[in-house]
Amino acid sequence: MKKLIRALLFTACGFVVLAGLAVAALALRRPAQRPPSAERIERTPDRLARGAYLVEHVSDCLTCHSEVQSDRWGLPLKPGTAGQGGFPFGKEFAVPGVVCAQNITPNPAHGLGSWTDGEVLRALREGVDKNGDALFPMMPYQDYRSMSDEDAKSVLVYLRTLAPVNHSVPAKKLDFPVNLFVKLVPKPLDGPVTAPDPKTDRIGYGRYLSIIGGCHECHTPHDDKGKLLPKKDYTGGWEMKGPWGRNITPNLTPHPDAYLGRATKAEFVGRFKSFVSLTGDNAPVAPKGRNTIMPWLPLSGLTEDDLGMLYDFLKTLPPIENKVNPFPDAPSPAS
Repeated sequence: MKKLIRALLFTACGFVVLAGLAVAALALRRPAQRPPSAERIERTPDRLARGAYLVEHVSDCLTCHSEVQSDRWGLPLKPGTAGQGGFPFGKEFAVPGVVCAQNITPNPAHGLGSWTDGEVLRALREGVDKNGDALFPMMPYQDYRSMSDEDAKSVLVYLRTLAPVNHSVPAKKLDFPVNLFVKLVPKPLDGPVTAPDPKTDRIGYGRYLSIIGGCHECHTPHDDKGKLLPKKDYTGGWEMKGPWGRNITPNLTPHPDAYLGRATKAEFVGRFKSFVSLTGDNAPVAPKGRNTIMPWLPLSGLTEDDLGMLYDFLKTLPPIENKVNPFPDAPSPAS
Protein backbone atom coordinates (compact mmCIF):
# COMPACT_ATOMS: atom_id res chain seq x y z
CA MET A 1 0.00 0.00 0.00
CA LYS A 2 2.83 2.38 0.89
CA LYS A 3 4.45 1.73 -2.49
CA LEU A 4 1.16 2.49 -4.23
CA ILE A 5 0.70 5.74 -2.32
CA ARG A 6 4.30 6.73 -3.07
CA ALA A 7 3.79 5.98 -6.76
CA LEU A 8 0.62 8.04 -6.85
CA LEU A 9 2.40 10.93 -5.14
CA PHE A 10 5.25 10.77 -7.63
CA THR A 11 2.75 10.69 -10.48
CA ALA A 12 0.84 13.68 -9.07
CA CYS A 13 4.07 15.60 -8.60
CA GLY A 14 5.01 14.77 -12.16
CA PHE A 15 1.74 16.20 -13.46
CA VAL A 16 2.24 19.36 -11.38
CA VAL A 17 5.76 19.80 -12.75
CA LEU A 18 4.57 19.25 -16.32
CA ALA A 19 1.71 21.71 -15.83
CA GLY A 20 4.13 24.25 -14.41
CA LEU A 21 6.45 23.82 -17.36
CA ALA A 22 3.56 24.20 -19.79
CA VAL A 23 2.42 27.43 -18.09
CA ALA A 24 6.00 28.74 -18.09
CA ALA A 25 6.40 27.91 -21.77
CA LEU A 26 3.15 29.67 -22.64
CA ALA A 27 4.10 32.68 -20.52
CA LEU A 28 7.31 33.04 -22.53
CA ARG A 29 5.71 32.32 -25.88
CA ARG A 30 5.17 35.08 -28.42
CA PRO A 31 2.02 35.16 -30.55
CA ALA A 32 2.31 33.84 -34.10
CA GLN A 33 3.37 36.81 -36.18
CA ARG A 34 5.33 38.01 -39.15
CA PRO A 35 7.43 41.19 -39.31
CA PRO A 36 5.33 44.24 -40.18
CA SER A 37 5.59 45.47 -43.72
CA ALA A 38 8.06 48.29 -44.31
CA GLU A 39 5.77 49.78 -46.97
CA ARG A 40 4.57 53.34 -46.50
CA ILE A 41 1.02 53.49 -47.80
CA GLU A 42 0.41 56.20 -50.37
CA ARG A 43 -2.14 58.76 -49.18
CA THR A 44 -4.54 59.31 -52.09
CA PRO A 45 -7.89 61.14 -52.20
CA ASP A 46 -9.66 57.91 -53.16
CA ARG A 47 -8.20 56.03 -50.20
CA LEU A 48 -9.04 58.87 -47.85
CA ALA A 49 -12.67 58.91 -48.98
CA ARG A 50 -12.97 55.13 -48.85
CA GLY A 51 -11.30 55.03 -45.43
CA ALA A 52 -13.68 57.63 -44.04
CA TYR A 53 -16.63 55.56 -45.31
CA LEU A 54 -15.28 52.35 -43.78
CA VAL A 55 -14.24 53.80 -40.42
CA GLU A 56 -17.22 56.09 -39.86
CA HIS A 57 -19.98 53.94 -41.35
CA VAL A 58 -19.26 50.35 -42.41
CA SER A 59 -17.06 49.14 -39.55
CA ASP A 60 -18.04 51.95 -37.17
CA CYS A 61 -14.63 51.99 -35.48
CA LEU A 62 -15.27 55.29 -33.72
CA THR A 63 -18.17 54.23 -31.49
CA CYS A 64 -15.88 51.83 -29.61
CA HIS A 65 -12.79 54.04 -29.83
CA SER A 66 -14.41 57.29 -28.67
CA GLU A 67 -16.48 58.60 -25.79
CA VAL A 68 -20.22 58.42 -26.44
CA GLN A 69 -23.23 60.24 -25.06
CA SER A 70 -24.77 57.18 -23.43
CA ASP A 71 -28.01 58.94 -22.45
CA ARG A 72 -28.72 59.99 -26.05
CA TRP A 73 -30.51 57.63 -28.40
CA GLY A 74 -28.07 55.81 -30.65
CA LEU A 75 -24.97 56.71 -28.59
CA PRO A 76 -23.66 59.67 -30.63
CA LEU A 77 -20.00 60.59 -30.11
CA LYS A 78 -18.97 63.31 -27.70
CA PRO A 79 -17.33 66.11 -29.70
CA GLY A 80 -13.55 66.12 -29.56
CA THR A 81 -13.19 62.48 -28.51
CA ALA A 82 -13.12 60.74 -31.91
CA GLY A 83 -10.63 57.90 -31.76
CA GLN A 84 -9.28 58.66 -28.29
CA GLY A 85 -10.31 55.26 -26.90
CA GLY A 86 -11.13 54.45 -23.32
CA PHE A 87 -14.38 52.44 -23.35
CA PRO A 88 -13.89 49.54 -20.89
CA PHE A 89 -15.16 46.12 -21.99
CA GLY A 90 -15.61 43.90 -18.92
CA LYS A 91 -17.56 40.93 -17.62
CA GLU A 92 -20.81 42.17 -19.16
CA PHE A 93 -19.20 41.54 -22.56
CA ALA A 94 -17.87 38.12 -21.48
CA VAL A 95 -14.37 39.61 -21.16
CA PRO A 96 -12.34 37.80 -18.48
CA GLY A 97 -10.95 41.01 -17.04
CA VAL A 98 -11.07 44.52 -18.47
CA VAL A 99 -10.02 45.58 -21.97
CA CYS A 100 -10.21 49.24 -22.94
CA ALA A 101 -10.57 50.42 -26.51
CA GLN A 102 -7.25 51.98 -27.41
CA ASN A 103 -6.38 55.43 -28.72
CA ILE A 104 -6.29 55.15 -32.53
CA THR A 105 -5.55 58.82 -33.26
CA PRO A 106 -2.11 59.89 -34.56
CA ASN A 107 -1.06 61.09 -31.10
CA PRO A 108 2.60 60.00 -30.76
CA ALA A 109 2.52 59.39 -26.99
CA HIS A 110 -0.73 57.50 -26.53
CA GLY A 111 -2.03 56.72 -30.02
CA LEU A 112 -0.76 55.43 -33.34
CA GLY A 113 1.56 58.34 -34.07
CA SER A 114 4.68 56.29 -33.33
CA TRP A 115 3.45 53.20 -35.22
CA THR A 116 4.58 52.46 -38.76
CA ASP A 117 1.99 51.80 -41.45
CA GLY A 118 2.95 48.13 -41.41
CA GLU A 119 2.44 47.89 -37.65
CA VAL A 120 -1.03 49.40 -37.89
CA LEU A 121 -2.06 47.10 -40.73
CA ARG A 122 -0.71 44.05 -38.86
CA ALA A 123 -2.67 44.96 -35.74
CA LEU A 124 -5.85 45.62 -37.72
CA ARG A 125 -6.02 42.21 -39.41
CA GLU A 126 -3.55 39.95 -37.61
CA GLY A 127 -4.05 40.87 -33.94
CA VAL A 128 -0.49 41.79 -32.94
CA ASP A 129 0.41 45.22 -31.61
CA LYS A 130 3.47 47.41 -32.19
CA ASN A 131 5.45 45.43 -29.60
CA GLY A 132 4.44 42.04 -30.97
CA ASP A 133 1.96 41.34 -28.15
CA ALA A 134 -1.45 39.77 -28.78
CA LEU A 135 -4.52 41.99 -28.95
CA PHE A 136 -7.59 40.70 -27.15
CA PRO A 137 -10.08 39.59 -29.82
CA MET A 138 -12.73 42.00 -28.55
CA MET A 139 -10.93 44.00 -31.22
CA PRO A 140 -12.45 42.14 -34.19
CA TYR A 141 -9.24 41.47 -36.05
CA GLN A 142 -10.44 37.94 -36.77
CA ASP A 143 -13.26 39.46 -38.83
CA TYR A 144 -11.00 42.13 -40.31
CA ARG A 145 -8.82 39.34 -41.71
CA SER A 146 -11.49 39.33 -44.42
CA MET A 147 -10.96 43.03 -45.13
CA SER A 148 -9.30 43.48 -48.50
CA ASP A 149 -5.77 44.81 -48.72
CA GLU A 150 -6.98 47.96 -50.41
CA ASP A 151 -9.73 48.59 -47.84
CA ALA A 152 -7.26 48.05 -44.98
CA LYS A 153 -4.90 50.59 -46.54
CA SER A 154 -7.78 53.03 -46.89
CA VAL A 155 -8.65 52.61 -43.20
CA LEU A 156 -5.04 53.40 -42.33
CA VAL A 157 -4.98 56.51 -44.50
CA TYR A 158 -8.10 57.85 -42.83
CA LEU A 159 -6.93 57.08 -39.28
CA ARG A 160 -3.81 59.14 -39.97
CA THR A 161 -6.05 62.19 -40.52
CA LEU A 162 -7.86 62.06 -37.16
CA ALA A 163 -7.12 64.85 -34.72
CA PRO A 164 -4.28 63.59 -32.45
CA VAL A 165 -5.95 63.41 -29.03
CA ASN A 166 -3.57 63.33 -26.04
CA HIS A 167 -5.50 60.70 -24.08
CA SER A 168 -3.94 57.81 -22.18
CA VAL A 169 -5.85 54.51 -22.00
CA PRO A 170 -5.25 51.79 -19.37
CA ALA A 171 -3.58 48.61 -20.55
CA LYS A 172 -5.67 45.44 -20.69
CA LYS A 173 -5.94 43.31 -17.55
CA LEU A 174 -6.88 39.72 -18.31
CA ASP A 175 -7.57 36.99 -15.79
CA PHE A 176 -5.40 33.88 -15.62
CA PRO A 177 -5.19 31.71 -17.71
CA VAL A 178 -6.82 33.77 -20.48
CA ASN A 179 -3.89 36.18 -20.32
CA LEU A 180 -1.80 33.27 -21.62
CA PHE A 181 -4.26 31.64 -24.01
CA VAL A 182 -4.89 34.94 -25.80
CA LYS A 183 -1.45 34.53 -27.31
CA LEU A 184 -2.72 31.60 -29.34
CA VAL A 185 -5.37 33.61 -31.20
CA PRO A 186 -3.40 35.87 -33.60
CA LYS A 187 -2.62 34.39 -36.97
CA PRO A 188 -0.58 35.98 -39.77
CA LEU A 189 -2.26 36.47 -43.12
CA ASP A 190 -1.11 33.88 -45.61
CA GLY A 191 -1.49 35.88 -48.80
CA PRO A 192 -3.21 38.82 -50.52
CA VAL A 193 -6.83 39.54 -49.53
CA THR A 194 -9.41 40.77 -52.03
CA ALA A 195 -13.08 41.65 -51.66
CA PRO A 196 -15.89 40.30 -53.86
CA ASP A 197 -16.68 42.55 -56.79
CA PRO A 198 -20.03 44.29 -56.05
CA LYS A 199 -20.66 44.59 -59.79
CA THR A 200 -20.61 40.83 -60.37
CA ASP A 201 -21.17 39.27 -56.94
CA ARG A 202 -23.73 41.27 -54.99
CA ILE A 203 -24.47 38.45 -52.54
CA GLY A 204 -20.77 37.92 -51.85
CA TYR A 205 -20.21 41.63 -51.34
CA GLY A 206 -23.19 41.80 -49.00
CA ARG A 207 -21.65 39.01 -46.94
CA TYR A 208 -18.34 40.91 -46.98
CA LEU A 209 -20.06 43.99 -45.56
CA SER A 210 -21.78 41.88 -42.89
CA ILE A 211 -18.42 40.53 -41.69
CA ILE A 212 -16.32 43.71 -41.67
CA GLY A 213 -19.36 45.66 -40.46
CA GLY A 214 -19.85 43.48 -37.37
CA CYS A 215 -23.31 42.16 -38.28
CA HIS A 216 -22.20 38.54 -37.96
CA GLU A 217 -20.36 39.09 -34.67
CA CYS A 218 -23.09 41.08 -32.93
CA HIS A 219 -26.09 39.13 -34.23
CA THR A 220 -24.73 35.68 -33.39
CA PRO A 221 -25.21 34.42 -29.81
CA HIS A 222 -22.11 33.92 -27.64
CA ASP A 223 -21.40 31.47 -24.85
CA ASP A 224 -20.22 32.55 -21.39
CA LYS A 225 -16.63 32.58 -22.68
CA GLY A 226 -17.50 34.99 -25.48
CA LYS A 227 -17.26 32.41 -28.26
CA LEU A 228 -19.84 32.33 -31.06
CA LEU A 229 -22.29 29.47 -30.78
CA PRO A 230 -22.01 27.06 -33.72
CA LYS A 231 -24.83 26.87 -36.27
CA LYS A 232 -26.47 29.99 -34.79
CA ASP A 233 -25.05 32.56 -37.22
CA TYR A 234 -27.08 35.76 -37.47
CA THR A 235 -29.88 34.38 -35.23
CA GLY A 236 -29.46 37.09 -32.58
CA GLY A 237 -29.61 36.67 -28.83
CA TRP A 238 -26.30 38.18 -27.70
CA GLU A 239 -26.91 40.19 -24.52
CA MET A 240 -24.90 43.40 -24.25
CA LYS A 241 -24.89 45.67 -21.21
CA GLY A 242 -23.27 49.04 -20.73
CA PRO A 243 -23.89 52.66 -19.71
CA TRP A 244 -26.76 52.80 -22.22
CA GLY A 245 -28.61 49.89 -20.57
CA ARG A 246 -29.15 46.34 -21.79
CA ASN A 247 -29.84 45.09 -25.31
CA ILE A 248 -30.30 41.67 -26.86
CA THR A 249 -29.42 41.54 -30.53
CA PRO A 250 -32.28 40.61 -32.90
CA ASN A 251 -32.52 37.70 -35.32
CA LEU A 252 -31.27 38.68 -38.79
CA THR A 253 -32.31 35.50 -40.58
CA PRO A 254 -35.36 35.72 -42.89
CA HIS A 255 -37.59 33.64 -40.61
CA PRO A 256 -41.26 34.75 -40.86
CA ASP A 257 -41.21 35.81 -37.19
CA ALA A 258 -38.13 38.01 -37.70
CA TYR A 259 -37.89 41.44 -39.31
CA LEU A 260 -35.99 40.15 -42.37
CA GLY A 261 -38.74 37.63 -42.98
CA ARG A 262 -41.27 40.44 -43.47
CA ALA A 263 -39.39 43.52 -44.67
CA THR A 264 -39.01 44.45 -48.32
CA LYS A 265 -35.69 45.77 -49.54
CA ALA A 266 -37.11 49.29 -49.70
CA GLU A 267 -38.30 49.03 -46.09
CA PHE A 268 -34.92 47.68 -44.96
CA VAL A 269 -32.99 50.47 -46.68
CA GLY A 270 -35.47 53.09 -45.53
CA ARG A 271 -35.15 51.99 -41.91
CA PHE A 272 -31.43 52.74 -41.94
CA LYS A 273 -31.80 55.95 -43.88
CA SER A 274 -34.46 57.29 -41.51
CA PHE A 275 -31.71 58.09 -38.97
CA VAL A 276 -29.40 59.98 -41.32
CA SER A 277 -30.32 63.38 -39.87
CA LEU A 278 -29.54 62.43 -36.25
CA THR A 279 -26.31 63.77 -34.75
CA GLY A 280 -24.82 64.35 -31.32
CA ASP A 281 -26.51 67.74 -31.34
CA ASN A 282 -30.08 66.65 -32.05
CA ALA A 283 -30.30 62.99 -30.96
CA PRO A 284 -33.01 62.83 -28.27
CA VAL A 285 -32.58 61.50 -24.78
CA ALA A 286 -33.40 57.79 -25.00
CA PRO A 287 -36.62 56.54 -23.37
CA LYS A 288 -36.05 54.36 -20.33
CA GLY A 289 -34.84 50.91 -21.32
CA ARG A 290 -34.89 51.71 -25.03
CA ASN A 291 -31.46 53.02 -25.86
CA THR A 292 -29.49 50.87 -28.23
CA ILE A 293 -25.93 49.90 -29.01
CA MET A 294 -27.02 49.15 -32.58
CA PRO A 295 -25.08 51.83 -34.50
CA TRP A 296 -28.03 53.27 -36.40
CA LEU A 297 -26.43 56.72 -36.68
CA PRO A 298 -23.17 55.55 -38.32
CA LEU A 299 -24.90 52.89 -40.45
CA SER A 300 -27.37 55.44 -41.78
CA GLY A 301 -24.43 56.75 -43.81
CA LEU A 302 -24.16 53.53 -45.82
CA THR A 303 -25.06 53.93 -49.47
CA GLU A 304 -28.44 52.59 -50.57
CA ASP A 305 -26.66 50.19 -52.90
CA ASP A 306 -24.53 48.75 -50.08
CA LEU A 307 -27.61 48.41 -47.88
CA GLY A 308 -29.37 46.66 -50.73
CA MET A 309 -26.52 44.17 -51.12
CA LEU A 310 -26.52 43.55 -47.37
CA TYR A 311 -30.25 42.85 -47.55
CA ASP A 312 -29.80 40.52 -50.51
CA PHE A 313 -27.20 38.53 -48.58
CA LEU A 314 -29.26 38.30 -45.38
CA LYS A 315 -32.22 37.00 -47.38
CA THR A 316 -30.08 34.02 -48.47
CA LEU A 317 -29.55 32.85 -44.87
CA PRO A 318 -31.42 29.79 -43.58
CA PRO A 319 -34.59 31.01 -41.84
CA ILE A 320 -34.06 30.05 -38.18
CA GLU A 321 -36.64 30.77 -35.51
CA ASN A 322 -35.38 32.76 -32.53
CA LYS A 323 -37.73 35.32 -31.04
CA VAL A 324 -35.83 38.06 -29.27
CA ASN A 325 -36.87 41.02 -27.13
CA PRO A 326 -34.15 43.57 -27.90
CA PHE A 327 -35.23 45.86 -25.04
CA PRO A 328 -35.81 43.55 -22.06
CA ASP A 329 -35.75 46.38 -19.50
CA ALA A 330 -38.15 48.73 -21.27
CA PRO A 331 -41.38 49.43 -19.36
CA SER A 332 -44.45 47.73 -20.80
CA PRO A 333 -46.92 50.06 -22.55
CA ALA A 334 -49.36 49.72 -19.64
CA SER A 335 -46.82 50.69 -16.97
